[in-house]
Amino acid sequence: MDRTVAFAEELLTRRSGAQVRLADAEDLGGSTRSRVVRVRVSENPFSLPRSLVVKHYLGAPDQADGTDRADPFPYEAASCQLFTALPAEDRATPTLYANDPERRLLVLEDLGRCSTLADKLDGDDPKAAERALLGASRALGNLQAVTAAREGDFGALLRRSGVRHWRDPLADDARSALAEVPDLLAHLLRVEAAPAAVAHARSASSLLGGTEYRAFSPSEVSPENCLLTGAGARFLDFEWGCFRDVALTAASVRLPFPGWGRAAVLPTGMAEAMAASWQSEVSGVWPELADPTVSGPRHLAATTLWVWVCTRTLLPGVVGRGAGPDQVVVGRPTERAAAVLASYWRRLRTDADRQHVDAPVGLADAVVAALEPYGGDEPLPPFPAFSRCTSRP
Repeated sequence: MDRTVAFAEELLTRRSGAQVRLADAEDLGGSTRSRVVRVRVSENPFSLPRSLVVKHYLGAPDQADGTDRADPFPYEAASCQLFTALPAEDRATPTLYANDPERRLLVLEDLGRCSTLADKLDGDDPKAAERALLGASRALGNLQAVTAAREGDFGALLRRSGVRHWRDPLADDARSALAEVPDLLAHLLRVEAAPAAVAHARSASSLLGGTEYRAFSPSEVSPENCLLTGAGARFLDFEWGCFRDVALTAASVRLPFPGWGRAAVLPTGMAEAMAASWQSEVSGVWPELADPTVSGPRHLAATTLWVWVCTRTLLPGVVGRGAGPDQVVVGRPTERAAAVLASYWRRLRTDADRQHVDAPVGLADAVVAALEPYGGDEPLPPFPAFSRCTSRP
């Protein structure tokens, strides 16, 4: 931690041309890839705030991740630069004060000791949790609305960091899932995916390309990385920030939160309310998305892709055949994985039934039934804040 603080002092001093000193370092955690530290600015020759957050990526770029994916540092740096360039009222992220690509260091605005969305979901106030979910969904929609025309800017920032060809990790995983899941279902669950169901899923891959509804996505949305500030919800952690079709981001929130991997469900109707909050912001850019005949099929396609990606990751572990592939965008539940996976397929069934699309309904029913011997029929609890509410996927 001392080394991280020393690097940050050196970076800020170099930028200002006068000595900057940082003190009272507080470890905020991080991950196997990075260290995050809050510091007080004790000697300040220019207009820095009283405290800052320093994120330091550990190891060399080729040691940053245990998979064959690219180094996440340029993606987070480009994401923070993109949002810092926006007007303050449109910025749903911390301001970036300094960036050192060689030492893979970011110096960011300290948003304070705020509650997170996860704190509200784990609390005991259902109204506060509901407000937090709807506010976060609305903020996510606004984040996407203000970045709708900025994919070129993001690409330019990545190229400046040496990234020539950037890719969306969900798109890579989804294409693999579309190829592999029919065989996984057949071999591990004895479920034969009907040709119509496979064709429907593969048609959803149209969302993975250059659609007209693309905007920035944090890649995986986790309640732990959503701070609830006095100015509204603010998002953290863009290690795999990218541009993708906005329906894919909305669907990940409605499942809910496959990147978090919690074994819990939302109250009945909450997913739809969250989708409406998100849509109220993005429809200002794309008015046609307020039309259910446009948005409904797109949400179904996005949910289909997410469920197939989650199945590729979770199913081998559920049936005791080893772990599925590591993925940035899917979290592994520490308990009740079969029930979590079954809940995702039930969500897909609900969406398909509302769109009167039969093929996914039949496959979802078969998968849910086949998961029962592994614990798929075990009811998932609601998030603690909603423990007195009736909840189901």
